[in-house]
Amino acid sequence: MDISLNIFLFAFGLTLFAGLSTGIGSILAFYTKQTNKKFLTVALGFSAGVMLYVSMLEIFPEARASLEGIYGASLGYLITTIAFFAGIGLIALIDKFVPSEENPHEMHDINDMEKHQENDPALLRMGLFSALAIAIHNFPEGLATFISAIEDPALGVSIAIAIAIHNIPEGIAVSVPVFFATGSRKKAFKYSFLSGLSEPLGAIVGYLLLQIFFHEAMFGLTFAGVAGIMVYISLDELLPTAEKYGEHHLAIYGLVAGMAVMAVSLILMA
Repeated sequence: MDISLNIFLFAFGLTLFAGLSTGIGSILAFYTKQTNKKFLTVALGFSAGVMLYVSMLEIFPEARASLEGIYGASLGYLITTIAFFAGIGLIALIDKFVPSEENPHEMHDINDMEKHQENDPALLRMGLFSALAIAIHNFPEGLATFISAIEDPALGVSIAIAIAIHNIPEGIAVSVPVFFATGSRKKAFKYSFLSGLSEPLGAIVGYLLLQIFFHEAMFGLTFAGVAGIMVYISLDELLPTAEKYGEHHLAIYGLVAGMAVMAVSLILMA
Protein backbone atom coordinates (compact mmCIF):
# COMPACT_ATOMS: atom_id res chain seq x y z
CA MET A 1 0.00 0.00 0.00
CA ASP A 2 1.35 3.44 -1.00
CA ILE A 3 0.96 6.26 1.50
CA SER A 4 2.65 9.52 0.56
CA LEU A 5 5.23 10.93 2.94
CA ASN A 6 3.11 14.06 3.56
CA ILE A 7 0.04 12.03 4.50
CA PHE A 8 2.12 9.73 6.71
CA LEU A 9 3.76 12.66 8.53
CA PHE A 10 0.39 14.40 8.96
CA ALA A 11 -1.27 11.28 10.42
CA PHE A 12 1.73 10.49 12.62
CA GLY A 13 1.92 14.12 13.83
CA LEU A 14 -1.74 14.04 14.86
CA THR A 15 -1.19 10.78 16.74
CA LEU A 16 1.89 12.20 18.47
CA PHE A 17 -0.07 15.31 19.50
CA ALA A 18 -2.90 13.20 20.92
CA GLY A 19 -0.57 10.89 22.84
CA LEU A 20 1.69 13.53 24.34
CA SER A 21 -1.23 15.56 25.66
CA THR A 22 -0.78 13.46 28.82
CA GLY A 23 1.99 16.01 29.47
CA ILE A 24 -0.64 18.79 29.41
CA GLY A 25 -2.47 17.02 32.22
CA SER A 26 0.75 16.81 34.19
CA ILE A 27 1.41 20.55 33.79
CA LEU A 28 -2.17 21.40 34.79
CA ALA A 29 -1.82 19.27 37.91
CA PHE A 30 1.35 21.05 39.03
CA TYR A 31 0.60 24.64 38.18
CA THR A 32 -3.05 25.02 39.16
CA LYS A 33 -4.02 25.09 42.83
CA GLN A 34 -7.00 22.87 42.19
CA THR A 35 -8.20 20.91 39.19
CA ASN A 36 -11.09 22.68 37.44
CA LYS A 37 -13.47 19.75 37.76
CA LYS A 38 -16.42 21.37 35.98
CA PHE A 39 -14.29 22.23 32.96
CA LEU A 40 -12.85 18.71 32.76
CA THR A 41 -16.32 17.19 33.14
CA VAL A 42 -17.60 19.17 30.15
CA ALA A 43 -14.40 18.54 28.16
CA LEU A 44 -14.53 14.78 28.71
CA GLY A 45 -18.25 14.70 27.85
CA PHE A 46 -17.48 16.71 24.72
CA SER A 47 -14.74 14.26 23.75
CA ALA A 48 -17.12 11.31 24.23
CA GLY A 49 -19.76 13.05 22.10
CA VAL A 50 -17.28 13.60 19.26
CA MET A 51 -16.08 10.00 19.35
CA LEU A 52 -19.54 8.43 19.59
CA TYR A 53 -20.99 10.57 16.81
CA VAL A 54 -18.03 10.02 14.50
CA SER A 55 -17.93 6.28 15.19
CA MET A 56 -21.60 5.55 14.58
CA LEU A 57 -22.48 8.10 11.89
CA GLU A 58 -19.24 8.43 9.94
CA ILE A 59 -16.71 5.63 10.49
CA PHE A 60 -19.09 2.65 10.71
CA PRO A 61 -21.09 3.70 7.59
CA GLU A 62 -17.85 4.25 5.64
CA ALA A 63 -16.60 0.82 6.66
CA ARG A 64 -19.95 -0.72 5.73
CA ALA A 65 -20.01 0.95 2.30
CA SER A 66 -16.46 -0.19 1.62
CA LEU A 67 -17.08 -3.82 2.59
CA GLU A 68 -20.48 -3.99 0.88
CA GLY A 69 -18.78 -2.86 -2.33
CA ILE A 70 -16.50 -5.90 -2.06
CA TYR A 71 -18.73 -8.61 -0.57
CA GLY A 72 -22.25 -7.44 -1.42
CA ALA A 73 -24.89 -5.82 0.79
CA SER A 74 -25.77 -8.70 3.13
CA LEU A 75 -22.33 -10.25 3.68
CA GLY A 76 -20.61 -6.86 3.71
CA TYR A 77 -22.92 -5.59 6.47
CA LEU A 78 -22.35 -8.79 8.47
CA ILE A 79 -18.55 -8.51 8.17
CA THR A 80 -18.67 -4.83 9.17
CA THR A 81 -20.71 -5.68 12.26
CA ILE A 82 -18.36 -8.50 13.25
CA ALA A 83 -15.32 -6.22 12.81
CA PHE A 84 -17.04 -3.52 14.90
CA PHE A 85 -17.59 -5.89 17.82
CA ALA A 86 -14.10 -7.34 17.34
CA GLY A 87 -12.78 -3.82 17.98
CA ILE A 88 -14.85 -3.63 21.16
CA GLY A 89 -13.61 -7.08 22.16
CA LEU A 90 -9.97 -6.08 21.60
CA ILE A 91 -10.10 -3.00 23.83
CA ALA A 92 -12.21 -4.86 26.43
CA LEU A 93 -9.58 -7.62 26.51
CA ILE A 94 -6.83 -5.04 26.99
CA ASP A 95 -8.90 -3.54 29.80
CA LYS A 96 -9.27 -6.92 31.47
CA PHE A 97 -5.55 -7.74 31.51
CA VAL A 98 -4.25 -4.28 32.33
CA PRO A 99 -3.00 -3.97 35.94
CA SER A 100 -6.07 -3.09 37.95
CA GLU A 101 -4.67 -2.08 41.33
CA GLU A 102 -5.39 1.54 40.49
CA ASN A 103 -7.84 2.98 38.02
CA PRO A 104 -5.80 4.97 35.46
CA HIS A 105 -8.85 7.12 34.79
CA GLU A 106 -9.46 7.95 38.46
CA MET A 107 -9.04 11.66 39.10
CA HIS A 108 -6.29 12.65 41.53
CA ASP A 109 -6.28 16.29 42.57
CA ILE A 110 -3.11 17.87 44.01
CA ASN A 111 -5.06 18.66 47.17
CA ASP A 112 -6.17 15.04 47.53
CA MET A 113 -2.56 13.85 47.80
CA GLU A 114 -1.18 16.25 50.37
CA LYS A 115 -1.94 13.90 53.25
CA HIS A 116 0.54 11.36 51.84
CA GLN A 117 4.16 11.44 52.91
CA GLU A 118 7.04 11.79 50.50
CA ASN A 119 8.71 8.50 49.53
CA ASP A 120 5.44 6.62 50.05
CA PRO A 121 6.01 3.38 48.06
CA ALA A 122 2.27 2.70 47.73
CA LEU A 123 1.76 6.10 46.13
CA LEU A 124 4.67 5.60 43.74
CA ARG A 125 3.29 2.19 42.81
CA MET A 126 -0.08 3.82 42.10
CA GLY A 127 1.51 6.27 39.67
CA LEU A 128 3.67 3.68 37.92
CA PHE A 129 0.78 1.23 37.50
CA SER A 130 -1.33 4.09 36.13
CA ALA A 131 1.44 4.91 33.63
CA LEU A 132 1.63 1.27 32.51
CA ALA A 133 -2.15 0.93 32.21
CA ILE A 134 -2.44 4.16 30.23
CA ALA A 135 0.41 3.16 27.91
CA ILE A 136 -1.39 -0.12 27.10
CA HIS A 137 -4.71 1.68 26.58
CA ASN A 138 -3.13 4.30 24.33
CA PHE A 139 -1.77 1.76 21.87
CA PRO A 140 -5.09 1.01 20.07
CA GLU A 141 -6.06 4.69 20.39
CA GLY A 142 -2.94 5.56 18.39
CA LEU A 143 -3.93 3.03 15.75
CA ALA A 144 -7.43 4.53 15.59
CA THR A 145 -6.15 8.09 15.17
CA PHE A 146 -3.58 7.13 12.53
CA ILE A 147 -5.92 5.01 10.39
CA SER A 148 -8.64 7.67 10.53
CA ALA A 149 -6.22 10.42 9.48
CA ILE A 150 -4.94 8.30 6.58
CA GLU A 151 -8.48 7.68 5.33
CA ASP A 152 -9.86 11.18 5.99
CA PRO A 153 -7.56 13.97 7.30
CA ALA A 154 -10.45 16.10 8.62
CA LEU A 155 -11.83 13.10 10.49
CA GLY A 156 -8.36 12.38 11.85
CA VAL A 157 -8.11 15.91 13.27
CA SER A 158 -11.46 15.53 15.07
CA ILE A 159 -10.48 12.19 16.57
CA ALA A 160 -7.02 13.44 17.58
CA ILE A 161 -8.55 16.40 19.44
CA ALA A 162 -11.07 14.13 21.19
CA ILE A 163 -8.36 11.69 22.28
CA ALA A 164 -6.08 14.55 23.35
CA ILE A 165 -8.83 15.83 25.67
CA HIS A 166 -9.28 12.27 26.94
CA ASN A 167 -5.53 12.00 27.68
CA ILE A 168 -5.33 15.12 29.87
CA PRO A 169 -6.81 13.51 33.02
CA GLU A 170 -4.69 10.43 32.35
CA GLY A 171 -1.62 12.65 32.64
CA ILE A 172 -2.96 13.91 35.97
CA ALA A 173 -3.56 10.32 37.13
CA VAL A 174 0.11 9.45 36.54
CA SER A 175 1.91 12.62 37.59
CA VAL A 176 0.16 13.54 40.84
CA PRO A 177 0.86 10.30 42.78
CA VAL A 178 4.42 10.08 41.40
CA PHE A 179 5.06 13.71 42.41
CA PHE A 180 3.85 13.19 45.97
CA ALA A 181 5.73 9.91 46.27
CA THR A 182 9.07 11.31 45.02
CA GLY A 183 8.81 15.08 45.49
CA SER A 184 10.11 15.47 41.93
CA ARG A 185 8.06 17.36 39.35
CA LYS A 186 10.58 16.35 36.69
CA LYS A 187 10.20 12.64 37.40
CA ALA A 188 6.39 12.90 37.56
CA PHE A 189 6.27 14.75 34.24
CA LYS A 190 8.62 12.20 32.66
CA TYR A 191 6.42 9.21 33.54
CA SER A 192 3.30 11.07 32.46
CA PHE A 193 4.95 12.05 29.17
CA LEU A 194 6.27 8.54 28.50
CA SER A 195 2.86 6.94 29.06
CA GLY A 196 1.61 8.86 26.02
CA LEU A 197 4.38 7.62 23.71
CA SER A 198 2.59 4.32 23.14
CA GLU A 199 0.06 6.23 21.03
CA PRO A 200 2.51 7.09 18.21
CA LEU A 201 3.91 3.56 18.65
CA GLY A 202 0.42 2.27 17.87
CA ALA A 203 0.44 4.42 14.73
CA ILE A 204 3.74 2.90 13.56
CA VAL A 205 2.50 -0.65 14.14
CA GLY A 206 -0.73 0.22 12.32
CA TYR A 207 1.26 1.52 9.37
CA LEU A 208 3.43 -1.63 9.24
CA LEU A 209 0.34 -3.86 9.41
CA LEU A 210 -1.26 -1.96 6.55
CA GLN A 211 1.95 -2.29 4.51
CA ILE A 212 2.31 -6.02 5.16
CA PHE A 213 -1.29 -7.24 5.21
CA PHE A 214 -3.01 -4.67 2.99
CA HIS A 215 -5.72 -6.00 0.73
CA GLU A 216 -8.85 -4.47 -0.74
CA ALA A 217 -10.94 -5.04 2.39
CA MET A 218 -8.32 -3.98 4.97
CA PHE A 219 -9.48 -0.39 5.34
CA GLY A 220 -13.10 -1.45 5.76
CA LEU A 221 -12.23 -4.04 8.42
CA THR A 222 -9.85 -1.70 10.24
CA PHE A 223 -12.28 1.21 10.11
CA ALA A 224 -15.10 -0.90 11.56
CA GLY A 225 -12.76 -2.10 14.34
CA VAL A 226 -11.70 1.50 15.05
CA ALA A 227 -15.38 2.47 15.43
CA GLY A 228 -15.81 -0.28 18.02
CA ILE A 229 -12.67 0.79 19.91
CA MET A 230 -13.84 4.41 20.07
CA VAL A 231 -17.36 3.51 21.24
CA TYR A 232 -15.90 1.39 24.04
CA ILE A 233 -13.47 4.13 25.10
CA SER A 234 -16.33 6.66 25.20
CA LEU A 235 -18.68 4.48 27.25
CA ASP A 236 -16.17 2.74 29.51
CA GLU A 237 -13.66 5.54 30.13
CA LEU A 238 -14.71 9.03 29.07
CA LEU A 239 -18.27 9.24 30.40
CA PRO A 240 -17.57 7.45 33.73
CA THR A 241 -14.53 9.69 34.30
CA ALA A 242 -16.58 12.79 33.45
CA GLU A 243 -19.17 11.68 36.01
CA LYS A 244 -16.49 11.33 38.69
CA TYR A 245 -15.12 14.80 38.00
CA GLY A 246 -18.37 16.66 38.47
CA GLU A 247 -22.09 16.94 37.87
CA HIS A 248 -23.98 14.42 35.76
CA HIS A 249 -25.75 17.06 33.67
CA LEU A 250 -22.50 18.85 32.81
CA ALA A 251 -21.16 15.60 31.33
CA ILE A 252 -24.33 15.20 29.25
CA TYR A 253 -24.25 18.83 28.09
CA GLY A 254 -20.65 18.27 27.00
CA LEU A 255 -21.66 15.04 25.24
CA VAL A 256 -24.44 16.74 23.27
CA ALA A 257 -22.20 19.71 22.44
CA GLY A 258 -19.53 17.34 21.10
CA MET A 259 -22.06 15.59 18.89
CA ALA A 260 -23.45 18.92 17.65
CA VAL A 261 -20.02 20.36 16.81
CA MET A 262 -19.06 17.16 15.01
CA ALA A 263 -22.34 17.10 13.09
CA VAL A 264 -21.96 20.73 11.95
CA SER A 265 -18.34 20.21 10.91
CA LEU A 266 -19.23 17.12 8.86
CA ILE A 267 -22.12 18.96 7.19
CA LEU A 268 -19.84 21.89 6.30
CA MET A 269 -17.20 19.52 4.89
CA ALA A 270 -19.72 17.49 2.87
